[in-house]
Amino acid sequence: MKTVGQKLDAFSVPATKPGFNHHEENGVSAFETITEASFPGKWKVIYFYPKDFTFVCPTEIVEFAKLTNDFADRDTVLMGGSTDNEFCKLAWRREHKDLDKLNHYAFGDATGSLVDMLGVRDVNAGVALRATFIVDPDNVIQHVSVNNLNVGRNPTEILRILDGLQTDELCPCNRTVGGSTL
Repeated sequence: MKTVGQKLDAFSVPATKPGFNHHEENGVSAFETITEASFPGKWKVIYFYPKDFTFVCPTEIVEFAKLTNDFADRDTVLMGGSTDNEFCKLAWRREHKDLDKLNHYAFGDATGSLVDMLGVRDVNAGVALRATFIVDPDNVIQHVSVNNLNVGRNPTEILRILDGLQTDELCPCNRTVGGSTL
């Protein structure tokens, strides 16, 4: 599994753009290819869930969606996905009222190129584990968390971790006040 301090390798996954529910809307395609070079100068939160059209996954996705503007305020692009394809993402958005016009990227990694490069595929089920990666603008992984298939995550905690990673302050244990180390 890729971990903190390692760079993302080259990858390419099709994604459904934020706000789309149909293949094409107003003459614009709902799909975009995301690579390691996408979103230059931005932080990325890449999160995986096992499958579309399940019961636990929408609750996490909706919680991430509630925080999309908070991530954007931190120059961070939010993207979630599974090993289901990009057409499945659109269908799920249309079928699930809470995912309607989802406000962040939903990628389909049907070939497993990204999930396997990052090493977060459950070997028995063949799907992505509930993994989250925070990647800096230089494509260096700064945080990884991985849960088993049946355990959700807290998107607010991911935002808190991002805040910590983006701070320039030293750890309080390394601060000096009045000549004394705290």
